Amino acid sequence: MTIFPRFRRFPLALLFIVLVACNARTQNPSAPSVSLPSQRVGGGCEGCELMYVDMPARMSATDTSTGWAELGQKLAITGRVYKRDGKTSAPNVVLYYWQTDAKGLYSPRPGMDEKAKPHGHIRGWVKTDAQGKYAIYTLRPAPYPNRDMAAHIHVSIKEPDIRNEYYIDDFVFDDDKLLTSAKRKTLENRGGSGILRVLLLGQLQIAERNIVLGLNIPNYPETVRNVKSVRQSGLEISEDSPSFSPYHAYGPDKGTRACPVCKYGRYHIVLYFVGNRSDRAEMKQWLTFLEQESIRRGKYLKVYLVYGNEQNYSKNVRQQELEQIGKELNLKNIALTFVPSLTDTESEVDLNKINPEAENTLIVCKHRTIVDKFIDLKPSLANFRLISDALERSKGDFFHLPEPPHP
Repeated sequence: MTIFPRFRRFPLALLFIVLVACNARTQNPSAPSVSLPSQRVGGGCEGCELMYVDMPARMSATDTSTGWAELGQKLAITGRVYKRDGKTSAPNVVLYYWQTDAKGLYSPRPGMDEKAKPHGHIRGWVKTDAQGKYAIYTLRPAPYPNRDMAAHIHVSIKEPDIRNEYYIDDFVFDDDKLLTSAKRKTLENRGGSGILRVLLLGQLQIAERNIVLGLNIPNYPETVRNVKSVRQSGLEISEDSPSFSPYHAYGPDKGTRACPVCKYGRYHIVLYFVGNRSDRAEMKQWLTFLEQESIRRGKYLKVYLVYGNEQNYSKNVRQQELEQIGKELNLKNIALTFVPSLTDTESEVDLNKINPEAENTLIVCKHRTIVDKFIDLKPSLANFRLISDALERSKGDFFHLPEPPHP
């Protein structure tokens, strides 16, 4: 991504003197002319209507909040907004955000419109550019005082062809101790996962958050979905890849049940799922290609075969089969793992929602979030290129930045 050209133009110290751009203000823009269903897209949205209070007449793909100039942890959030297929860029989509200050309060400012005061003074708007990109420079919010709710940034969406606004999952922080395992399980993944995994550029925290319009949004009109009719398998692009515990038959973690995304989720992971319609010859071709990709990308890519053919399943036999394949292909980097079936609940592989009757499902993840997926892909040079291109395209400008130290 190139939405942060200032990172390359200026020394880090100068990042913190960026001022909030002055924009003309207007009220709620006129509704779009597109006729859409009478049911409200997204259901209810308490407070979202305040996005129209003091909405700028002109908006850009980048916004700097008033919080950026205040004391506290500087935060940059960048990402792309996609249409329902998760791959087509969505331009001219308005994102409205509001958040607490460094004390965990929605603190108003003198002179604010009375209607907007419940959202405090740290609020703003971005409109995605032609590539669907956006960026927000702000202050990392603090959690509400004396409560156990994780710190968050609220976001509502206004699409040009949807009559009403709707909310997506709050932006929350993976390193927030208040974001417990139990609370993660309650997240709705509206628009995709809202969990931000911050990286460091000097003292600046940076996080990427891609959004898929209509994903897990009630009453979203089918006419806007633009989804191709293909076999369904796997979670959606922009959702987080779940933790699960396969048996490791071959590779660095042989003999363990290490969770792929838990242990190697910092960079890219390719999860190559094979179910009941396995073809041994095609599987070997894919493994040979993915091994070469792993060698070429080094520590930045980890590949897993997750074999879940439940027909005539025997743990010992499956272990021996995969060991034989690993030795035959002289694999050094790929982990060959297996589960009793792709719907097995004990290993929790079922959380991946893989269709056991698909020939294969290839899930590409970055920092645990699904950035692309492919179903029933034959091993060919053209399809190998699809995987390579997905890995290249999703690296982004911040792929190599370090994570903050974890306590």
